[in-house]
Amino acid sequence: MPTTTVPASPMAGARPTLPRGFGVVIGAQFASALADNALLIVAIALLIEQGFAAWWAPLLKVGFMAAYVVLAPWVGPLADAFAKGRVMAAMNLVKMAGLALLVLGLHPVAALAVVGLGAAAYAPAKYGLITELAAPEALVKANGWIEITVVSAALLGAVLGGALVSPAWLASDLARLCDGLQLPADKLTGSLAALLLIYAASSALNAGIPDSGRRQRSASHGAAALLREFRAANRTLWRDREGGLSLAATTLFWGVGATLQFAVLRWAGEALSLPLSQAAYLQAAVAVGVIAGAAAAGHWLALHQARHGLWAGVALGLLMPVVAQIDQLVTAALALALVGAVGGAMVVPLNALLQHRGATLLSAGRSIAVQGFNENLSVLVMLAAYAGCEAAGVPIAATLSGLGLLVAGAIAVLIRLDAGRRKS
Repeated sequence: MPTTTVPASPMAGARPTLPRGFGVVIGAQFASALADNALLIVAIALLIEQGFAAWWAPLLKVGFMAAYVVLAPWVGPLADAFAKGRVMAAMNLVKMAGLALLVLGLHPVAALAVVGLGAAAYAPAKYGLITELAAPEALVKANGWIEITVVSAALLGAVLGGALVSPAWLASDLARLCDGLQLPADKLTGSLAALLLIYAASSALNAGIPDSGRRQRSASHGAAALLREFRAANRTLWRDREGGLSLAATTLFWGVGATLQFAVLRWAGEALSLPLSQAAYLQAAVAVGVIAGAAAAGHWLALHQARHGLWAGVALGLLMPVVAQIDQLVTAALALALVGAVGGAMVVPLNALLQHRGATLLSAGRSIAVQGFNENLSVLVMLAAYAGCEAAGVPIAATLSGLGLLVAGAIAVLIRLDAGRRKS
């Protein structure tokens, strides 16, 4: 398998410098992620409008994430073979096509699966570009900014999504004008048109991202050969001590995070009696916390200290049963912000370590594709389990508590295993 050589990690005292053009990457990523997160809220509202049962909502995310898993062997080589900014621009056009199909009446789960096709190839290009442009000592700082951008987009995306399904927006002249087109999306046509414009803006920004100049084409373009190559890359990363540790932790984190996104909406409706347009704002409280935790980790932790983020994962799990018992809005918002803060402190350093080891052992695009496969497979499994709990009528407090204890226990096992390996 082809490899890319990256410099060894410098001493902890080196001052990290962000790469040239990093601000353009941040802007493009923010716009695309903003639309992704707002789209989820609008799609949930569309399901409700069309009379679907509540358990269909998590399947929207399943549809969105399916391509990350199915196409993982191919999106890494795609990202490595071309200028990554151009790949990201093209993938935003795919997202726009999925959005147009939703407006024209395609089932929301199927439409989000099309949007997910674009997102699946966007991710290895985005993270791979950062790994190519940034020196190893700047990876934690760069990842801190990337995660702050992702979570800021999630925060504002939840707010934007809530606004786009609110009675005030739906009563506006623009929304009524779009509704008058008599398209299958009905009164949410204007909401989807607004998101289409945001994807277009992101695509324009992507086209202006500096090219790292690196290309790494696969030795074989056959589907079977690429699949074998991907399986070997997956094994390589899992068997590496630091790579396997960080991959296990981030895989668990993103599965739990995706499930929590829907659980918070249901919990806000049941425990706090909030409508969807307001319940979406509680997701913003989690996002505020993640921004704070990501910023702190990016400032205080160097790459060689990344494993310390595991302790924040234990705290994350133990906080969730506490949140499940809250029935006051202000207290709930503060508790969710704290959950987000420890989550951000956990994922940023471990994600940086994973990218560094992946780029060292494999290549930027292939490493991110392996990471995306495992993390999004976790998302699919956990969301399927959550949808099953919804369909079976499991109380949301029990679901949140069980999820939290699972996280705390699993991270504690990782800490113990890592300590044992370091002694041997």
